[in-house]
Amino acid sequence: MPLHISDRRERLLVATADRALGAIATIARPFRRRRLIAPRRILILRLERIGDLLMTLPALADLQAFAPAAEIDLVVGSWNQDLARAIDPVKRVMCLDAEWLAREGRGLSMFSLIEASRRWRSIRYDLAINFEPDIRGNLMLAASGAAWTAGYRSGGGGPLLDLALDYDLRAHTSDNARRLAAAIFHSAVPTEVLPTLIVPSEAHDNASRLLRNAAPPIVGVHVSGGRAIKQWPPERFAEVARRLVGSSAATIVLTGSAVDRPMVEIIKSALPAQHVVDLAGHLDLLTLAAIVERLDMLVTGDSGPMHLAVAVGTPVVAVFGPSDPARYAPRGPFDRIVRVDLPCSPCNRIRLPPARCVGHTPDCLETVQVSDVFSVALSVLDQSMRGGIPASSSASE
Repeated sequence: MPLHISDRRERLLVATADRALGAIATIARPFRRRRLIAPRRILILRLERIGDLLMTLPALADLQAFAPAAEIDLVVGSWNQDLARAIDPVKRVMCLDAEWLAREGRGLSMFSLIEASRRWRSIRYDLAINFEPDIRGNLMLAASGAAWTAGYRSGGGGPLLDLALDYDLRAHTSDNARRLAAAIFHSAVPTEVLPTLIVPSEAHDNASRLLRNAAPPIVGVHVSGGRAIKQWPPERFAEVARRLVGSSAATIVLTGSAVDRPMVEIIKSALPAQHVVDLAGHLDLLTLAAIVERLDMLVTGDSGPMHLAVAVGTPVVAVFGPSDPARYAPRGPFDRIVRVDLPCSPCNRIRLPPARCVGHTPDCLETVQVSDVFSVALSVLDQSMRGGIPASSSASE
């Protein structure tokens, strides 16, 4: 199967590395007597952003079901540290910030990450899993000294693994992760997934205090797309919020980081002060989870808070542009996405967007109209308040 790497030079480099690794693995195979016994210590790599971690929750619940006696250690970026500690099956959380994921280039180089991985040898993991199709994570698994390793070959590094699956680009990220967990234990994917995110009482107390004056319905608006290529214009979020206030007397809760303040102010200035709770830049991740859990609906783009809403059961209206909903859409019973189907969309080129889409709102987002988002939001809010028949999670306008 071809490598799923957009950049041609990077793809050629990884393909060359795979050929060399494959030759070494072929020579070494007769001397390797590795097999997976009932694991007692499991190492999980999930170094990416908030949404990537949250979409792995069902697979982590599956692993707990497959190996109930095992201790699960989870490696995440430092930005996900508190969130990872709220995941029920996880025994220990370790943080490593990769330079290609950390903000402002402050992360560790590949060499430093491998050195850090080598220190895990003393723990003697029975099983190590990389849920990201990326050769760099597979190199870290190889360095960890785990007795058995599993991941994907589609991003390179497959010859390093004992079990290497092809990553299905047509499937949801959660489904790919669950399929990998099931394949490790030669089992079917469980039909029931238990909730795994445990929001602490302190975060709930903080949320109650911050929302004490919020009158229902309470609607969250998370304006930031995280990347320019995923950013629906803030003025359009503001207009959707303004219409929700006018039609439903909604309280609008604004979330985001400190760097999102300029966009948050655009929304805030468009609304009556008594209908706004501005929390942008003031929330840690667990308090944000508790806040989102109290919302009647969250309006956002393809973002980390979107996946956080799914994890805590809050209905979502999400504006999608280049992101592929088949892989990233929220999947709660009331969730809806709004997008426009163009010949070039979804390209899913988030980290390396097409040159013609850089520097302005890409066509796939520019063509998403306020009226469409508002109409869907009004319907979802009504269903959320009444507990009515769930909307299709795959619906789009």
